[in-house]
Amino acid sequence: SSSSKDSGAYDLGELDQALFLYLDGQDTSTVQDQRKFIYADNSGMRPPTLNIFPSQPMHVEPPSSTKTNTGLVSPATSGSKRPSESSMELANARNDTLSSAPHPPVKALKSEGNRKGPTSSSEQEGPKTPDPKTLRRLAQNREAARKSRLRKKAYVQQLESSRIRLTQLEQELQRARTQGMFFGGGNIIGGDQGLPVGINNISPDAALFDMEYTRWLEEHHRLMCELRAAIQEHLPENELRIFVDNCLAHLDQVMNLKSMVAKTDVFHLVSGMWKTPAERCFMWMGGFRPSDLIKVILNQIEPLTEQQIMGICALQQSTQEAEEALTQGLEALNQSVSDIITSDSLSCPPNMTNYMGQMAVAINKLSTIEGFVRQADNLRHQAILRLHQILTIRQAARCLLAIAEYFHRLRALSSLWLARPRQDQ
Repeated sequence: SSSSKDSGAYDLGELDQALFLYLDGQDTSTVQDQRKFIYADNSGMRPPTLNIFPSQPMHVEPPSSTKTNTGLVSPATSGSKRPSESSMELANARNDTLSSAPHPPVKALKSEGNRKGPTSSSEQEGPKTPDPKTLRRLAQNREAARKSRLRKKAYVQQLESSRIRLTQLEQELQRARTQGMFFGGGNIIGGDQGLPVGINNISPDAALFDMEYTRWLEEHHRLMCELRAAIQEHLPENELRIFVDNCLAHLDQVMNLKSMVAKTDVFHLVSGMWKTPAERCFMWMGGFRPSDLIKVILNQIEPLTEQQIMGICALQQSTQEAEEALTQGLEALNQSVSDIITSDSLSCPPNMTNYMGQMAVAINKLSTIEGFVRQADNLRHQAILRLHQILTIRQAARCLLAIAEYFHRLRALSSLWLARPRQDQ
């Protein structure tokens, strides 16, 4: 950098000499004197050089008092200023371009902010209230879901109760086998002589029926308590109908139980061993007489309209006629079996050929007893259903309560009879 400065100063000196020669027209001595004069005026200072690092900004005009001094070096100064000025102008133009150019990210952010503004305000306002149709649909969906959960819960409870019931039944059957209740091994008591086999003289199917009937009575008592409470609360008929239908469906269950045991041990039903002693006195073909039951409840469901009274009287008459027909048929069957057994001599030992022939005919006759019991159960069932059709819902509810109370008192009478004090003879 020092060499460049020296060369610049040398060129400036040559330029000064040429200018003085041209302008003043003086000789060499005069030029030398003039140079000496300039150097004398600037004593203590070095010859002028090119100032490439000015103390003031290059674009600022110098004051007028210094124009004469700087005019001598203006060509060199102007020449040195042009590159820097052009570079500064390019930089300024670039800055102006950047400043004048649009800023998409800022606008995008602003637009995004504006877009978020209404959304947040709408969220602060909360959801709009749905129309009544939507509310009604939502309420219906909730109600349907609630009913579905209730049905599922009832189904699960029914499965659980059935499982517990089956477990108890297996335990009771096992206990009965250990006690020698059934036929297994009972022939040593003299089964070949036709004597009673086992302790209680009942078959496994009959024992199973007795246990099922006991559970049926417990459930029947619970349903009657619910029906009585519903009547006392004066529920509307549409709600009361549900309780009545449940009771009628429960009566169908005991009919199904009896039909199953009638296929395997019909004599157990006819004997009434599954009933209490007082109930056996009123037994008719494995159950109650429907005509007698109609008489009992006729005075318990008053007041009745004239049309209802006529319908009940007609039902009672038709029921009595059907009972008489079945009774006569059963009596004829009994007489026929008796005649078959006594058709040969009752001597002992009997003629085995005739004896086995008579037994085969008698067995065929006895098989028809199952048909009589089925017809009697069907008559009982139809009588109750017919009463339900004649009476109103509230009257039918009182009718079912009267029937349940009637048999409850018969069972209570049996318990009192068995628990009565006995005097020693």
